[in-house]
Order: sequence, then structure tokens, then C-alpha cells
Amino acid sequence: MKGTTVHVWDKVEIELQAVKDYANPYCEVETWVILDGPGFHKKVYGFWDGEKTFKIRVAPVASGKWSWCSGSNTDDEGLNGIKGSFTAFDWTEEEKLENPCRRGMVVPTENGRGFRYSDGTPYFMLGDTWWAAPTYRYPWYEDDMKRPVGPEMGFKDMVKYRKKQGYNCIGMIAGHPTWANDGFSPKIIMDDGYSTCIRAAWMDTDTGSAKDMHNEGGRPFLFPGKVEGYETVVPDFDRINPDYFKHLDLKIDYLNEQGFTVFIEVIRRDISQVWKRYCGWPDSYVRYIQYIFTRYQANNCMYSPIHFDFIGNTILPREYNEPLNMLVDRYGQPPFGTLLGTNSAPSSLTNFGGPQENRWLTFHQIGNWREHDHYWYLTEIFHSEPARPAINGEPYYPGFPDDNPKTDSIDAEYYTRSGMYGSFLSGGLGGYIYGCQGMWGGDIEKNAQYKIWEAITYRSGALVQNLKKFVDRIGDRYLDLIPNVELITPNKSGKVDGYTGWAYCASTPKRDLLLLYFEKDCLPGTVRGLKPNAPYGIEWFNPVTGEWKSDRRVIGVVNADNMGRIILPSFPGEGDWGLFLDEI
Repeated sequence: MKGTTVHVWDKVEIELQAVKDYANPYCEVETWVILDGPGFHKKVYGFWDGEKTFKIRVAPVASGKWSWCSGSNTDDEGLNGIKGSFTAFDWTEEEKLENPCRRGMVVPTENGRGFRYSDGTPYFMLGDTWWAAPTYRYPWYEDDMKRPVGPEMGFKDMVKYRKKQGYNCIGMIAGHPTWANDGFSPKIIMDDGYSTCIRAAWMDTDTGSAKDMHNEGGRPFLFPGKVEGYETVVPDFDRINPDYFKHLDLKIDYLNEQGFTVFIEVIRRDISQVWKRYCGWPDSYVRYIQYIFTRYQANNCMYSPIHFDFIGNTILPREYNEPLNMLVDRYGQPPFGTLLGTNSAPSSLTNFGGPQENRWLTFHQIGNWREHDHYWYLTEIFHSEPARPAINGEPYYPGFPDDNPKTDSIDAEYYTRSGMYGSFLSGGLGGYIYGCQGMWGGDIEKNAQYKIWEAITYRSGALVQNLKKFVDRIGDRYLDLIPNVELITPNKSGKVDGYTGWAYCASTPKRDLLLLYFEKDCLPGTVRGLKPNAPYGIEWFNPVTGEWKSDRRVIGVVNADNMGRIILPSFPGEGDWGLFLDEI
């Protein structure tokens, strides 16, 4: 690699070939390089990629000369003492505009409330939940032929579809080891409370069979594994399948090429009980997380060590802290700044505690408790210490659960907007991840009620980009907002477990700038806590059209009374509305 030139934040792959034979290189061998560059000196770990091949993926974080020297936990001359170097050059500003991933990893802002790229440019997440994206359900075609929306639509087509709608992040679960039916019966095989965890996690409601989650390379682990004394359909968590991840590499690289950050969750919580009891927990779990982290550490990603979407069929949330703290104690935080969070129900703070209990988490989430009463968990996170960015990672899903409105309906759009604007103004300044039935599971079966190529066209998904237009009205000052719903009264005229009738507010510390959102069926309101007798500009936002200026726009100047209150004018029309107030 001597003499190679690359750009800053390019993925540089160092390949090593072992000389010795290993019965199970995934478990036996650790490889790394000592990487040196401008202001950088770290031990960067690698991964086994099949046969005798080991790889270390690095990303130069600054322009200049970089060098490396390999090492391992063995005396293998093919893995130790190999050296190389390369030179990194900056991207031009025009090239960064073409692809924002060239700006570097997504990291916290200086005040800890939001995200920015490493070069300082703000990053406001607009994501989508493609949990099954690593599998064949999101088809990968080697060619670049455009395929229209429909059954033949491929992964690349879906990415470009969302890119046009302003999305900049895709969430996925890296491995689905129990989500397949390879001819094994999903019968209960244990009688000790752990039997349901051996069964496949996503079940087809009509056939009772498992939902197949392989890709062109197979599945992430060899199958089946063994639990002493039992007939099982447990994956062999000590036998990784690199071919599965080679196909996942293609999709993650493509997303980065299109300017998307990738939110990678390593596994779903419903395998944890069996894993902990029978499969070498916590060390085998740490090994798998580290494998995913090292494989994608040079990609523009955000990590999650567990998809903790529901407290059920799982170990207790605090039990995850043992392997996750062990991970960062043993290997450190990811070497190029990749953030660690996790989809949580109801919140990562509630589930995993603060820094005194976990040493691994670097950004927060709420999720999967969907109604507006749960946005408060973002406010709790906002006021916790240390300050960390927060998002709603799994809010209301059109069409899920089944008793919610039809996916592509007016009500589904209302409820989606409640999650978008209510979460942001409750403290989720990091952004928002959308989701809908059909899309998150990659539904392609003939009997599927909502198919993936239909779900991607739902109007609710197209409305997500309007949240960015709402935020952009105040530029970078959104990072200074403090959620304070009590500045607007009344603010809760709808039922608790719903999506209508509530209002939200966030303001700057001096309350010279406020953003508000009113769900459908809100009562007329009064803003309080303002500067007495001061003039304020007022402007309505239409979250359906994403417009601040329209025929229904009301803009003008109103004066706060001598108690610092403004009685707001009537809404410009029916439905939900956003509002901007600033002191003139």
C-alpha cells in the first residue's frame, strides 16, 4: 500500500493473510494495526473475512501522511509486523456538497444536543427503518439499471427514492440469526421458560413459519448450533459466516456513496435469553458486537449493540450493560468517532441508565412506545447529564399495529406528523427516524397486507422532509432550543394514548425565539413567559405542504401584554399547524 493516495474519510482496507491454520479463526484470532497520522495514534482492530484472510478497515480523519504496522494475538508472521502507508488529501467543498459523508463521521455538537459532521457542518437526521435491509428482501442488483416502483424494484432504486425525499439515514439490523425456517419445526423444545426464545422471532401469521432473513451469502451464523442436552434451532454464535457480511458490505458502501449515514443495530433482543443462558455470554456476545463494529468502523455509520424495541422475550435491559461495558473497556470506543446508541422502549435512559451504569452509550433514543404521551421521555433525556443528542428512533408506524388507521390514510399522516414535530420539540434535536408497516420487515410475500414497494410510496413517508423545512426556519439556532411545553396553554386537550389535541413548544434560553406545533383538534392557545410588552413576529407553518409562505399563511407582528402573554390568532385552517415566534 506504500505510496497510495486517498481522500480524507475514504475507507482504506488493509488485507492480511495468515500463514497458520486455525480451527475457528473467528474465535481464536484478533488482529489490529497501530495507525499513525496527523494528531492520531490508535490501535485499530480488524476482523476475519473467511479462509485465511483478515482485514483492518481504517479512515484517515485528516489530510497528510498515514502509516500503520500490524499485530495480532498469535505468533503468525502473516499477521504481525506488516507495514504500510498512504497519503490523504482533503475533498473540495463542491465534492462535499455532492456527498455529505465526505464531511466525516456524525458526532455530537459542541453543546451535546444535536449532531454534526466531523468538519462542523450540522447533521439533522431524517431516517427510515429498513430493519431487514441486509437480506434478500431488499434486492441487490450489480447493474445500475433503473427499475420502477414495483416487485422488481431493487435496493439501489429504494435508496434513490428516499434520497429525493430528503432522507439522509437508513436504519438496519445487521444479523437476523433466528429469522428463518430451514425445515426445523418451531415447536417448543424446552420447559423452563426459555422455549419461546428458541423459536423464530418473526412468524408468518398465516403459516406459523419463520420469516426468512438470509441474503445471497446465507445467514450471519452457521446453523444450527448446539445446546447441550437439547434439540435446538439456535444459531452457532461461535461460527460467523463472512459471506453474509460481504453482501451487506455492498449495501452499506452504496448508502455512503449516496450520502446516507447508516444506523446499524447488531441484533434483535429476542435472542438474548438463549444467548445468555446457553451460548457463552457475555464473551461471545462481545465478540459478535466487536465483529460488526470493526467491519464497518471506516464507514459513515452509527452503531447500536442491541435492537431493544420491546421489554419482552429478552433479558432485563440493565443486563446488557455487562457485555457492553466489557466491550468498551476491552477495545475502547470506535476509533474514528462512531457513535453508540440503541433503539429503546421507552428510552435508552430508562432502559440502560446514566453514565454511572453504562460506559458505552454516546447518544440517546426513545422508541416503540408510540403515542404522544411518550415524547416526554425525550424531555427527560434532554435534562439529564451529560448532554447527549437524542432522537425518536421508532415512533408511530402507519399500519402498525393492525388496529391503527390504514397505512396510506389522512389519519396515518396526522399521527406520523405528531411523532415528527412532537418529538423534535420535546427534545429530540438530533432528528427523527420514520417507519411504516411493510417497509421495516421487507414484506414481499404474496399474502403480505402491505408490500415493500407499496410502503415506500406512502404519503406519510414523503412528509418527513418537511420537518427539516420547519427546523431550517431558524437555522443553526435550533441547537439552542429548550423543550418547555408549559409555555403554551392549554397544551393537552386530547386523550393521553393518542395523537391529537396536544401542543408542543421549545424556545431559546432568552425566549426570544420559539417554535411550536399544534396537533389536530388543539384548542386556541396562549403563549406565556415572553418579554412583557415586547413585539413578536408570528408565522404559521403548514406541515402538510412544508410551506411557511402560502395563501393560508398568517404573518405579522403582535405585542405581548404586560404579563408576557400572547393570545394566538385562530389557526389558518383545519388540521395541525406549526408556529414561529421571534422577538423583533
